[in-house]
Formats: sequence, structure tokens, C-alpha cells
Amino acid sequence: MDSTVLGLMVGLGLVLVPGLYVIITYNRFIRLRTHSEEAWSDIDVQLKRRYNLIPNLVETVKGYAGHEKETLERVTAARTMAMGATGSPSEQAVPENMLAGALKSLFAVSEAYPDLKANANFKQLADELSQIEDHIQKARRYYNGNVRLLNTQVDSFPSNLVAKAFTIERRDFFELDDAATVRQPVKVAF
Repeated sequence: MDSTVLGLMVGLGLVLVPGLYVIITYNRFIRLRTHSEEAWSDIDVQLKRRYNLIPNLVETVKGYAGHEKETLERVTAARTMAMGATGSPSEQAVPENMLAGALKSLFAVSEAYPDLKANANFKQLADELSQIEDHIQKARRYYNGNVRLLNTQVDSFPSNLVAKAFTIERRDFFELDDAATVRQPVKVAF
């Protein structure tokens, strides 16, 4: 084998191997980013389902506990804020925390009204809300898992070089600010 051919093959190998690494790493970033976007979409769908359920819940409670006006207004205001929230997941978590707190106070009010707790419509809405809350928690875990994978890849050497070259950035986790709220989901009890 001629030394020129050998030098050409080595030179070609030195160009192809890093190029191949960049392509594979870039495609991995795209896959991770797509998974995290898809996971965020799942959270968004569940949040919208909850937003749509809340007016029915408020109206049902209003029929039995109309003089609990302050609580009902807080729930409605928190829903409005959460629906209008934009920005990163960590920014959207703030109004979601407020909504979760308002819903807890709504269910605390319902404890004082046995007729309300016995109402079939209220029970159905409360069960549905509980299911939606479970779906939100599952979607949040899935999203945060995908974000963790993406962020690890963005921070790890040598893939961080590819991330910087293609301006692929870390993503925010979707977490509640109050650790106690995370551990205590909306309680629906009869």
C-alpha cells in the first residue's frame, strides 16, 4: 500500500468520523427535543381538560354554597390566570400552583355542605377532576423525564459542543414551586 493512499485514507477517516459523530448527535438532540415538545403537548391537553371542567364544578358548588362567593371567585380568577399563562414551563407552574390551591379550598368548602357532597353531578365532576389531576401528574413525570435526558445530553461532553454549534439549549422542568403541594394533590373526598 502506497503511503499516499494510506495518508489519504487516514485523512478521510479523520474527517468522516467526527462528521458522522456530529450527524448522529444532532439527530439525537432533535429526537430528544421532539419528545419533550410532545410531552409538553400532553400536559397542555390535560390542563385544558381541567380548565374546561372547572366552570361546571363552580356552578354546581354555587347552587349549594352560593354565599361562599370569595372561594368561587378565587377559583375562577386562578383558572383565568392559568389559562392565560405563557412562557416556559417553570413560569406556567406559578399560576397552576394558584389554581391547585384554589381548588383545594373549593373542596374544603364542599365538606361543609353534605347535600353538595351527595349530589351526583358534583361527585361525577370531582371524580373527573381527580382523574385529570392523575393524568397531569403522569404527563408531568413523562415531560420532566424527557427534559432530563435532553438537558443531560446538552451538558455532557462532547455532545455539548454539538449543542452549542446548533444552539440547542436546556429546557425548563415543569415543577410546582411548593414541595408540599407536589406531595399533596388536589384532594377529592366524600
